Amino acid sequence: MRNHVTPLIAALAVGAVTLTACGPSQVPPGPARAADLSGSPAASPQGVADLALTSGTAKSNNAAEGTGDWAVPNGGVATGAARESAQRWVQMTLGRAGKVDPVVVNGAGLTLYRFDKDTNNPPRSNCDGDCAVTWPPVTVTPGGKIFVAGVKAEAVGTVRRSDGSRQVTIGGWPVYRFAKDTKPGETKGQGVGGTWFGVTPTGGKAGVSGGEQPGADSPAPPATSAVFFDDTNFGDGAGSQGIAGTGCRNLSRPGVSSSVAAPGSLKLWAGPDCTGRSKVINGDVADLATVDFDNAVVSVRLG
Repeated sequence: MRNHVTPLIAALAVGAVTLTACGPSQVPPGPARAADLSGSPAASPQGVADLALTSGTAKSNNAAEGTGDWAVPNGGVATGAARESAQRWVQMTLGRAGKVDPVVVNGAGLTLYRFDKDTNNPPRSNCDGDCAVTWPPVTVTPGGKIFVAGVKAEAVGTVRRSDGSRQVTIGGWPVYRFAKDTKPGETKGQGVGGTWFGVTPTGGKAGVSGGEQPGADSPAPPATSAVFFDDTNFGDGAGSQGIAGTGCRNLSRPGVSSSVAAPGSLKLWAGPDCTGRSKVINGDVADLATVDFDNAVVSVRLG
């Protein structure tokens, strides 16, 4: 009898533990955080198969302080441990810098540039040595992240430099900073030598008439995540909020968003539970006023 009872007691104990783990006392999943919202990979990226292209900004995705673009917030060239940390992630965000609008800026708000003596088909950098000291290439390590807001994922890629590092490209054009730009909004590199210009979200020359390259206007697939920013141009200063999933989702802070980053199309609603006035958007919108939804988004339909 003892031989039969002992296994029975053990089985009942295991069953009790299993029921406890699956019962009402289990803590339900928390709300989606922006850090959990991964952007969709580019349809045909150039050399980004081992990188994570993520919708939103570094701040909205809770990147670690002092890493990525924040490792060199005042410009200059990163060396040693700072260079290694700086290559963990880069940010490509549609913004403005002085009179140059639109232009792509990095996670520290510094203007990003392209060089006319490079090529984009195939992508190739012709800036090495002293040139790369004045114009630090934007590089990312394998396994790193590229945050995009206002720049379509399919426009982003990488190219192998002569030293073996991976330089980020937009529209095939290698992307750089200018060492003399030391704070957000500066464009000291604009027009230098008649060959250096801020880069647009499609790889064109910012601030130059006719300098924009054609963008991809095909309809985007439905988004299953999005990051909403309280400021225009995906600004992080006033806050942001992320949502993920499929179907109708109510924002945790309704009626405060002025821009949105999303790796696909989604439908905005002015009322809770996807009611009231609505608008379909095709990916990122830098200023929701342009679609008559500034500070008006209450709920969203994803997927």
